[in-house]
Parts: sequence; C-alpha cells; structure tokens
Amino acid sequence: MSADPMRVVVADDDADIRELVTFKLQQAGYEIDAVADGAQAWASISEAPPRLAVLDVMMPGLSGLDVLRKVREDERTKTVPVILLTARSRDSDVDSGFATGATDYVIKPFSPRELVHRVSSVLARGA
Repeated sequence: MSADPMRVVVADDDADIRELVTFKLQQAGYEIDAVADGAQAWASISEAPPRLAVLDVMMPGLSGLDVLRKVREDERTKTVPVILLTARSRDSDVDSGFATGATDYVIKPFSPRELVHRVSSVLARGA
C-alpha cells in the first residue's frame, strides 16, 4: 500500500500537544494521522508507511522507543524517518533515542515552528 507523499503520523498521549502538532503540520501542508498511543502509532505506520513519524517517548502501552524499534526492525518501515518528541532531556535519554534509530530528537517544551522546520528539513534530506 502506497502512502501519501506528505503523510505524517503524530503520536502523543497528551491531547493538547497532539492537537498543536497536528494543527501546525497541517498548516505547513502535511496530511496528519494523529493517534494517542504507541499501539495506534505502530498500527498506522505498519498499515501504510508514512513519509515521517513524530513520536512521544512516554506513552502508555508501547512507548515511542518501542514503536521506533518496531519501525527499524520491519522491512516495510525501516527507512521511515522518526522524530522523537519528549520531555526526556538528559544526555543519556537523547543518546538512547538516537541509538535506537531516531532521525531527530526534539525536547519538550518545544517551539511548534521549530518542529515544523525539523520535519521539513528531515523530509528535504530524504532521510
């Protein structure tokens, strides 16, 4: 199944953050599939691989890191760029995110404008 070239999966259990990220990315021209947890994120990503995924690290059930591991292990999704969006800001957390396969790492609180720039930059690089 071929994904829309501008489709982005956004997963965050905080509805306010999910809605803010969705709104800003839609304004930038992206089609958003917003979900509230890791299991829904993995279902969306594996069903129709998006151009990019933005995952909160701390979600109930499957964490963003769990989803990222699944994305990197699956042949159909292993090249999907993933930006982790999280309050976890220690160096060890950042290192763990990149070691797991994150394309980028954005720490909360974050600038919605900067997140849009990072999404655009990752997609422009063809990462």
